[in-house]
Amino acid sequence: MATEATPGAWYRSWRLMAVDGTTFDVPDSAENGARFGRAKTHRGERSAFPQVRVVALAECCTHAITHATLGPFTTAESVLAHELFPALDPGDLLMADRGFAGLAQWRAALAGGADLLWRIKSTAVLPVRRELPDGSYLSDIVAAKDHRKRTDPSVVRVIEYTLDDPGRPVQPTPYRLITTILDPEAAPAMELAALYSQRWEIETALDELKTHQRGPAEVLRSRSPDGVEQEVWAHLLVHHAIRQLMHIAAEGVDMDPDRLSFTRTLRLARRQVTAQAAFSPDRLAVSLAEGLREIARHLLSPRRRRSNSRVVKRKMSNFGVKRLDHRNWPRPTRDPAEAVTIAPHYKTAPINPPVKVPHVWDHD
Repeated sequence: MATEATPGAWYRSWRLMAVDGTTFDVPDSAENGARFGRAKTHRGERSAFPQVRVVALAECCTHAITHATLGPFTTAESVLAHELFPALDPGDLLMADRGFAGLAQWRAALAGGADLLWRIKSTAVLPVRRELPDGSYLSDIVAAKDHRKRTDPSVVRVIEYTLDDPGRPVQPTPYRLITTILDPEAAPAMELAALYSQRWEIETALDELKTHQRGPAEVLRSRSPDGVEQEVWAHLLVHHAIRQLMHIAAEGVDMDPDRLSFTRTLRLARRQVTAQAAFSPDRLAVSLAEGLREIARHLLSPRRRRSNSRVVKRKMSNFGVKRLDHRNWPRPTRDPAEAVTIAPHYKTAPINPPVKVPHVWDHD
């Protein structure tokens, strides 16, 4: 959906993309339970409703979900994501969180020529193969079963950093990113570290889809698995149509789509669906132009700095329990680009014999 003129859609020559997943509660029927499965509670019990898992590929700037796939709750997001990776093109920069990091997923994602910028778990061993001038270094990742011999590695560039911000809680360990962009001059470590915060835009897109469009804590309607999948696809298509409308409105005023309100556009679309039923065809174009002007007329305030504690109100997951002191979670005082501090190598491990890393870039 984004064009070369869309503000915020690009980092240098790369289109910013992100992949993530979510779940939808579906009616408690025997067919839905058999097809999709259920989550377990912290007591070992089964949840009240079956859940369908949705993994989406989205543009970070426009929040447009360009591709998606559905599957049972029992299928991991990283497994379903394999179906989306062929949709990536050269010139895309795909960002993902720690749940996707793995050698098989990594190779599948880069097979089409896209570049990757993924966060990796702190337990992963990333030996230093070559120091780079910007504080990053070349390393390699291997499959879990190959972690001792490391016979089939893939070369990556590692960026370790902290956020130097007095408004943030103390950070126990550095963030660690791995990327296919091995040349530090093509993409300096400081810029990539600051850029990674754009991955959270897909979280906002999923919130729009589930909380504002579908409704908070709503259960889908169909009691049959085929009907559930049809309903999910309908929600995805409606979200894409609304985001397309917002993109057209943003282009008309040369504005970043972030400044337009999804909920205002959603309300306008719902109002126009019934109002346009009595319009003549020549009136539709006039109504569309009026709607675009209304969308662009009321801009959101510039995006404020935000930080949230990773806790839940009820202990139903691996997150910590939400306490009173989490209500007023500290707010950042600096933008990520100002707060990034490249960290010394957090975890290294000597490998004998060392694996030879080719010179993949050379500016001497």
